[in-house]
Amino acid sequence: MRERVEEVVAASGIGGDIERVERLLGAARERHGADAVVLLGDLSARGEAEEYAGLLRALGEANLPTFYVPGAGDAPLGRYLREAYNAEVVFPFLHGVHGSFAFGPGYVLFAGMGGEIWDDPRRERVEQERLGYPAWEVEYRLKVLHELRDYQRVFLFGTPPAHKGFGEGGSQTLAELVKTHSPRVVFAGGEDFACEELGSSLVVSPGALSEGRYAVVRITGREAEAHGL
Repeated sequence: MRERVEEVVAASGIGGDIERVERLLGAARERHGADAVVLLGDLSARGEAEEYAGLLRALGEANLPTFYVPGAGDAPLGRYLREAYNAEVVFPFLHGVHGSFAFGPGYVLFAGMGGEIWDDPRRERVEQERLGYPAWEVEYRLKVLHELRDYQRVFLFGTPPAHKGFGEGGSQTLAELVKTHSPRVVFAGGEDFACEELGSSLVVSPGALSEGRYAVVRITGREAEAHGL
């Protein structure tokens, strides 16, 4: 593993499929020599504690730096957070960055927000039946990044920022947040692979692992390739 995160294997839509996750981890190590793994929800199929525990154990035992956020279906939030906490105590390479951030090797900062993100500021957040948040909350949670300017940044979002290359449903507020902080790469949820420039950032939807899709992304070079299991 290099001293700096460069090569990242990423996937979304895990759906509790531990077998596919283990195959992805094998490809990350043996085929790609990856420095880190990024996973975007939905992490589970039914939002059950046993699903999260099994998935996180498989990730932790791989001993690769792993950064992840839940999807809209990973509800209720408390169940997900409890299992994430338990796993991260045991496996120091695991980093949930839902509304938070974590550091990777070589001054690379990973930050993000899972669930569905909407631009309507009057719409209330939800965390029981589904996960969803107003975009202003993402801005508020990540305002600490203004104090961490020396780090190369990587963002993880369950919802893509607004961009014609990602069709309808993207968040304009997230697009503005990306332009403000200029991360090298933004990982966003989605079933199919997509890769577009947004300002000086590369926005990548890695594809759904439940369909055997994933992506390999080079952080410094801002390059992405689609792959399949």
